[in-house]
Amino acid sequence: MEKINNIISRDNILAAEEARIADFGMTSLKSRGRKHNEAEHAYRTSFQRDRDRIIHSSAFRRLEYKTQVFVNHEGDYYRTRLTHTIEVAQIARSASKALGLNEDLAEAIALAHDLGHSPFGHSGEKMLNELMAGHGGFEHNRQSLRIVDRIENRYPLFRGLNLTYEVREGIAKHATDYDHPELLDFDDGLFPTLEAQIVDRSDSVAYNSHDLDDAITSKLIDMEELQEVPLWREIYDETEESLKGSSPSIVKYQMIRSIINSQVTDLVNTTAANIERLGISSVEGVRQSRDKIASFSPAMAKYDAELKSFLLDNMYRHHRVARMEEKARMIIADLFKAFARNPNILPPKFAHYIEAEGLERIICDYVAGMTDRYALDEHKRLFDPYERV
Repeated sequence: MEKINNIISRDNILAAEEARIADFGMTSLKSRGRKHNEAEHAYRTSFQRDRDRIIHSSAFRRLEYKTQVFVNHEGDYYRTRLTHTIEVAQIARSASKALGLNEDLAEAIALAHDLGHSPFGHSGEKMLNELMAGHGGFEHNRQSLRIVDRIENRYPLFRGLNLTYEVREGIAKHATDYDHPELLDFDDGLFPTLEAQIVDRSDSVAYNSHDLDDAITSKLIDMEELQEVPLWREIYDETEESLKGSSPSIVKYQMIRSIINSQVTDLVNTTAANIERLGISSVEGVRQSRDKIASFSPAMAKYDAELKSFLLDNMYRHHRVARMEEKARMIIADLFKAFARNPNILPPKFAHYIEAEGLERIICDYVAGMTDRYALDEHKRLFDPYERV
């Protein structure tokens, strides 16, 4: 790139994108833009600005203290929504780069995909959805979009972060084995960009690997038990000789590292083959494809399903995890019902929007935005008579 006064300008970056990114990838110049017009930045593309706005948002910072599986205070080692998000972004960037896609767009979608998660993981989400029955329900993809469109309030002329259409679409259409969102404004019957599809698969890869890591570390699962999982057994057989004499922690790290590498390599190779098989040569071709393009091979999809089934039976249904989930449901239900009984105890900055958006939705915004720790503290303040309010 040509340097101008030692600064690489936005025009230089845009030209490099057009030269480097494949025709089926989303360059910044192809973006449908933002809801509210803004002047372009001197040395950042629109997707790079989106990434930076997400990182600097309050919702992103709160991910540090939101549960993945283990409640935050269970230990410093376990994954949180923040560490999960960073892992998804890293995997998505690597896969996108290998396929000639826009790494910045993939990273922005990955960093925003879990902003709307409630405290206490999926158990918290399920409880909020039950409490919001008859009031629009609760689903974390829709809440993520609500956060970037309305709840984050940083600009004088509009609410939200004013992200590009493609990042917002990637958030709204984020779909995995666990996530099946109602698309609302994006229900056009089309697939999202290939970068967004890569994020979906990267989310699945990250889930598998870090949940395995946490399950072994917490002693919910023993590595010997994993011999019944075909993907683990196959990789273990390939690496057993090189791991002889290694400590259990090194064996665990190397195995999980190899599983990630195996799944990402399969994702890249299969997606590249799908692009060729389906004759995809443009972004519109991606959107209008008869099949989702980013995918595992049939063999890896089977391995992936077997691993998920094992984790469901041996980790997610473990009595220790079930006990944490029951506690989480109780705390969220208590908080929601207390605010519904007496809206005056809501913080004023939330109560301000009740008339415009409805009491239940505002309570949901408040509770969903809490970290695990804040929810525990708020519950204590409201239900412990000896705790100062």
